[in-house]
Amino acid sequence: MSISTEKILELTTTVQWKEAFLIMKQLRLDLVEETYLDLLSEMKIDGYRLFAFFSENTIVAVAGLSLRVNFYNKRHVFIYDLVTDASHRSLGYGERLLTYIHKWSKDNGAEYVALESGIQRTDAHRFYEEKFNYDKWCSSFRKKL
Repeated sequence: MSISTEKILELTTTVQWKEAFLIMKQLRLDLVEETYLDLLSEMKIDGYRLFAFFSENTIVAVAGLSLRVNFYNKRHVFIYDLVTDASHRSLGYGERLLTYIHKWSKDNGAEYVALESGIQRTDAHRFYEEKFNYDKWCSSFRKKL
């Protein structure tokens, strides 16, 4: 009988970040590894943290987040990235990783967990709303300069 080994770890080294890139690029389609590593290094200075769900010593899901404070969400965790490897979806990895993030957030004094999700990502919206009772409460805008 084999025993499955699963764990969630914060990724802190360039080697780990490169391994996570294979998953991250499935969400961030326009990202190339060099830009990813450059941006990640800069984002880390601003508090970005990257967590990974490992199954059998292989990364199957990643989540990038920051602990933030503002007037409308108070002290909160903002999830910038949450993606499960395409070949491992619908197996509960994303659900377990998000549950871990909720606990981590609460343990670190957050009142809320917030995220943005592309308008076209209806499956992701259903996941957040139906499995986790997230509220859809605003629209997000941006302007290219």
